[in-house]
Amino acid sequence: MASIEAWFMDDSDEDHRMPHKLNPNEPVSLKELENIGVFYWKLDADIYETDPVLEKIRKDRGYSYSDIITIDKDKLPNYEDKLKMFFEEHLHLDDEIRYILDGRAYFDVRDREDRWIRIAMTKGDLITLPAGIYHRFTLTETVPFARHWNTSLVLWLNLFEIPCLTEGPYNYLYVWGTEMRTTLKP
Repeated sequence: MASIEAWFMDDSDEDHRMPHKLNPNEPVSLKELENIGVFYWKLDADIYETDPVLEKIRKDRGYSYSDIITIDKDKLPNYEDKLKMFFEEHLHLDDEIRYILDGRAYFDVRDREDRWIRIAMTKGDLITLPAGIYHRFTLTETVPFARHWNTSLVLWLNLFEIPCLTEGPYNYLYVWGTEMRTTLKP
């Protein structure tokens, strides 16, 4: 398995599309990512529709839904608003799967000590983020906002429910010892 580049981020307020590496840089290994539930594969994005390795990952992990998002200001409705939304810190109650078909992007995840880790992704990189991990997404500073540069993502979502303790109008999900409360849909 190939490797991916990841590092602990600085706390600068500069353009979030910049790398934001500490000085000196503090790399994060694939093993460290796996310890917080983030897994990585390097695949051949040119054959994603027929890739047997991708099909095995989907089958083994129970991913049965997919769609493609092209992040390009000429193709994505409400482009600027979507980019802002993608960069807002959030979490999901299911695994999140991201597969870069073209272009470059960053996924940021919080570790157990609440530090941001930036994961640089390029064509063919697939990561899975566990349910309940805080994360966000941004394009890189080297991806021009022009038609001929497309950053595409394939999203696979689990269809199973994450077991939560239900009490009243809230679900309680314990993540790394921290209680989070989310409102249930009516």
